[in-house]
Parts: sequence; C-alpha cells; structure tokens
Amino acid sequence: MKCWFSLICLYILACLPSRAQLTVDHPGQRLLIGHQLERYTGPGNPAFSTILSSSDFQPLNSAVPNLGISSDAVWFRLPIKNSSEQDLYFLLEIAYPLLDEVELYSPSGNGSYQSIKLGEHQNFSIRKYKVPNYVFDIHLPRRAEKTFFIRIKSTEQIILPIYLSSERQFVTQMNNDSLISGIYIGIVLIMVIYNLFLFFSVRDRGYLYYVLYVLCAGVTQMGIKGYSFQYLWPSWPYFATKGPMIFGCLSGLSALLFADSFLQLKKNAPRSRRIIIIFIILFAIGTILALASLTQSAFFVMQVTTGAGSLFVLYLSYRIMISGYKPAKYFVYGWTVLLLGSVVFLLKDYGILDYNNFTSNAVQIASVIEMALLSFGLAYSINILKQEKEESRLRELAISLENERLIREQNMVLEQKVSERTHELKESNASLQMTLTHLKEAQSQLVEAEKMASLGQLTAGVAHEINNPINFVTSNVAPLKRDIRMIWDTLDEVERIAFAPELSDDEKQLQIKKFKDDLDIDYLKTEVDFLLKGMHDGAHRTAEIVKSLRIFSRVDEDTLKFADINEGIASTMVILNSLINNTIEVEKKYGDLPMVECHAGKLNQVFLNIITNALYAINKKFGDNGGGKLGIETGLAADLSSVFVKIADNGIGIPKNIQERIFEPFFTTKDVGEGTGLGMSIAYNTIAKHHGRIIVESEVGEGTVFTLQIPIQQKN
Repeated sequence: MKCWFSLICLYILACLPSRAQLTVDHPGQRLLIGHQLERYTGPGNPAFSTILSSSDFQPLNSAVPNLGISSDAVWFRLPIKNSSEQDLYFLLEIAYPLLDEVELYSPSGNGSYQSIKLGEHQNFSIRKYKVPNYVFDIHLPRRAEKTFFIRIKSTEQIILPIYLSSERQFVTQMNNDSLISGIYIGIVLIMVIYNLFLFFSVRDRGYLYYVLYVLCAGVTQMGIKGYSFQYLWPSWPYFATKGPMIFGCLSGLSALLFADSFLQLKKNAPRSRRIIIIFIILFAIGTILALASLTQSAFFVMQVTTGAGSLFVLYLSYRIMISGYKPAKYFVYGWTVLLLGSVVFLLKDYGILDYNNFTSNAVQIASVIEMALLSFGLAYSINILKQEKEESRLRELAISLENERLIREQNMVLEQKVSERTHELKESNASLQMTLTHLKEAQSQLVEAEKMASLGQLTAGVAHEINNPINFVTSNVAPLKRDIRMIWDTLDEVERIAFAPELSDDEKQLQIKKFKDDLDIDYLKTEVDFLLKGMHDGAHRTAEIVKSLRIFSRVDEDTLKFADINEGIASTMVILNSLINNTIEVEKKYGDLPMVECHAGKLNQVFLNIITNALYAINKKFGDNGGGKLGIETGLAADLSSVFVKIADNGIGIPKNIQERIFEPFFTTKDVGEGTGLGMSIAYNTIAKHHGRIIVESEVGEGTVFTLQIPIQQKN
C-alpha cells in the first residue's frame, strides 16, 4: 500500500498545472492558445458565410479545450493581433492527430477567405508538414489583426491542444516528441522480440498473450500519436480513423487473455473468470463495430469496457495477490501504474492538469513501466514454476527410489513363488502330456472306428452291388451246360448219319433235318446267345464295380496328386447305389472340371459321408414312398481358382439352432447305433486341410444343400 501511495504522490507532483501567457509581438516562443478560442454556439451545420457574419461565439476559458463527442462539425474563431513593427510568420499546430477533419479559413488580401483542409480522411502525402499533428502557416502583417476560423469534425472525442509557434520552436518540439515516441516504440519492439523468443523457448502461452498485448498496445499508442498513419498506412485513411479503436479493442482483449493466463484464473478465481469472458466478448464486439464503420458506437464500447475491465482486473489481481499467489504482485503494480498514467492523461484532457510533455506522454511512460513489471512477473512465475517442477521432480525421485526398493522386495517374493509355481507347472505338464497322449490314442481309435463303420457300409454296398451281376453268371451256367451238351449230342448224331454207308445222300439229309427239328436247333442257338450275353453283362458289371472300388479307395493319403473330382463322385455313387432305391430320384450335373490337386481318397470319404447323410435325411422324410430327390452338381467357381461340389437333398433339413454344431466331433442327431458323430467332423477337417470350405444352407422340412469349395492347386 505504501508503494501505491508513493506512486500517486509522484504523479500528482509531476502534473501540477503551470500557466502560460500569450505574446504576439515576437515569434520566439511556443504559445498554447486554447483559451483564446471562441466556439460557435448557433444552429448546427451552418455554411461558412453564416459563420463569418455570426455573433454566436462564446470564449473557451481553457488552455486545452475538451469538447467531448459531437456528431456535427464544430466551428471556432481565433482573432490574432500583431503588435510589433515587423511581419510575423507562425505555425498554427493542433497537436491531436485523431481528428477526422481540420479546416482552417485564413483571410486573404482582398477580404475573402481561403481554406486549407487536413485530417484522417485524406492521404497523409497531401500534408505540407510531414508530421502527425495538423500544422498550418500563419502570416501576420505588422500592426495588423486577423481573424481565423477553424472547422473540426471527429467521430471521437474532440480535444484541442492548439499552439502558435515559430518554425524553429515547432521543429524542436517535433524532434522531442519523435524522440520520446521513438524510445517508446523501441522499447515495445524489444519487449515483443525478447518475449517472443522466450515463448519459443518455454512454450508458455502467457508469453504469447503478453507479446500480443504489448504489440497491440504499442500500435494503439502509435495511432493516438498519429505515427501509425504516418508510417504504417499513410495511403489508407479508412484505417487511420478505425485503427486506434480496432487496436485498442485488440489490446484490451489480449490483456484480458494475458491476465487469465498469468493470474491462473481457472484455478485461483474460477467464478470471476466468467466476467473476464464477458469483457473479452465486449472487446470483440467493439472491434466488429469499428470494422463496420460504426465508429462512435465502437469508441463508446471501447472506453466503457476498458475502464470497467481495467478496474475489475486490478481488483481481481489484488485479491489473488493477498490470497498468496506471489506473481500477482507484479501484475498489481504494473496495472496500477498503467491506470495512474491513464488517469493523468484523462485529467490533462479535461483541463485539470496542464497539457505538457509529461501529461501528454503519461500513458506511454506508464505503459513502459507496466510492460517491464509484467515481464518481470512472467520471469518470476516461470522461476516459481521451475522451482515447483524441481520439487516435484525430487518428490518423484524419492517415490521412484521407494518403489524400486519395494519392487526389489517383491521380485524376491515373486521369484520364490515363480519357482514354486514352476515346479507345480512341470508336474501339471507331465500329467497333461500323459492325458494328451491318451486323448490322441482315443481320437485315433475313434477315427478308426468311423473308418470301420464306413468300411462296413462300403462292404455291404459292394457285396450287394457285386451279388447282382454274379447272379447273372451263376444262374446261366446250368442252362448253358445243358445247351452245350445238346449241341455235342447233335454233332455226334450228325457224324453217325454222315458216315452210315447204307444210307443215300437224300436219306442222310432227311434224317439230319428230322433230328434238328426234334431238338429245335434255332431256339437252342437263341438261348445260348442270350445266356452268353447275360454272363458277359454280369462280368462287365462286376469289373465296373471293382474299378469304382479301386478309384474310391485310393491309397494316396500322404501325397497330393491331381485327380478327377467327377470320377471320384461317380465311384462314390456306384458304391452307394444299394442305398438308392427306386423311390429316390438322382439328378447329376457334372461340369467340365480341370484336374484338382488333392488327396483323392480322403475327398471320396467326404463325398461318401455327405451323400450318406443326404440319403438318411430323405429316407427319414419319405420312407419307402416316392418323392425323394438327390442332386449332385459340380463346376468351376467364378474366380477360376477353385471348383465347387454341390450336394442337395429335399429331406428333413437341419434346424437353425444346430447348424453351427454339425461339424463338432461326436455331435449327431441320429439314433443310437446309426452314427458315431465323427463323419461331418472328419469331412470338415479334410476340406480345411485342402484350404477349402463347406457352406451349409438348410431349411427345416425343405432340405439341405452342402457346397464344397476346393482350390484347384494347393498352396505350399
């Protein structure tokens, strides 16, 4: 508190008013002549001819008049008398660059007036004197009196620090102002560049917000002093009038963002942070209004938000400081200095304090002090953060050492437990290995049992199939023997008659003919041919069955060979012919297939199992009645890399809830003694080993379709 009191006292002592007297008899001084101005108080927006003849002028008893905001142009009258014996040349300077239009009406020799118009609505290049302030030439003949008229229009506050000075005094003052502003701009650039490097080094957002704030505040002060119009956008009058308000709003917005980050409001004042967000929104609205050319509204929003926001942030930073957050003291000191500088600047504008170099530059001086304090605060907060990180690192190191000790102890316990568990696992593994051996033996026995079951079915079918053609042979042997014996008897009788000397040739022919008629030789020939044909057919049928059996039972289980899938299916159908009675209709559609690399014998076993199940399903549904259908189709798949075998039946079908289980070992829906439950499991594994797949489509009561997809060539 003592520090604040000292700062306030310093500002008040430095800003005590000083009086200046007007002298027009020689040009050697720089005179502040605002109290000599007379303001027009008549009706608004008059023409110059009305102003020239009007008597509605009232004196302004203020060294630096502050006329507030006016939507109309403001007129002033300035009478000046030269009491010396020589012609005097002065420069009339209005040291407030934010005025939109400044027009001076000077009397000419013939009694008329000529005007010179300057302002932010015109390019900077038209000015005779390349300075931010508005400067006009004034010529006063000796012992003469002239009356000048000034028209001023501005969307912002109208403040008139107006000087009458010689060219030398003017140049001296401009050099001083440029030096002060140059020092200020240099400090701003140093702060921006230095803290920008710090931001890239530490990656703390507070530095980025600080850089944005310093940059926007610097451009704002340059705009107030007129240097941004002179150096940054001299040919853009639009931005000359909007720039100070836009950058003023951006400066306030970035200052609030910096305060939020620097004071850590999210942790130290979470509720008050919502009010900060409201101020940020208001600054954003002010920026939008300025860009939309609503200048007076934007100026009002900027002033009100800046004042209220600055006081609230100062209160908030003070409250956070007394709560124990040490870096906040730099923010409090810096913000206090800036507010004091702003107060001095405003007191100067309203005539309470003298208009001098110190009061006119109070905001820049306070801004530099504030920037330095905030920079120190950022460095202090970073040091605190580093200290906290170091303490945290030490705590983490102690914790890690303690954890390491605990881990070592736990490792010893774990090693002992692992050793015990390893011994138990070795014993379990030995037991599991023995169990696995037994399971493999049981599996082999079950597979052999399934093969024996298939072999029994195969034997029964083959026996039935071979029995029919053999019957043809055995049943024709006795008649054939009888017919051959009769043929031999005929030959003996013909020989006897032929060698009888007592018979003539006619008698021999007559007796032979009579004997042949008695034996019915023509019928005997027909019967022998029929019997031989039956025996031939039976022998051929037996040979075909043996051939099919040889194809079906190929002994090539360990090697892959190229085989004809159609031939394998045909041999399977021959073996199963005994199960297909006359009530089942078989439809075969064999496609033109290439030779397929496979284990042909194992695939024939798959065909046998699936077709057997299809016949079982048909018999379950139809029994001895007609209507059963079995369809077998083969062909080349669309990708030309595999073949398909489709086996369809119209039997009882497979329910949805058991379709996923039909390939499980030992799963069967057949009655006890009708199946082992391994047939489909073996079929699935066989197709899987061929890198193929089995697709099942079934509907209860409608039938089932098994589609086997088998690659033409196996991958190595």
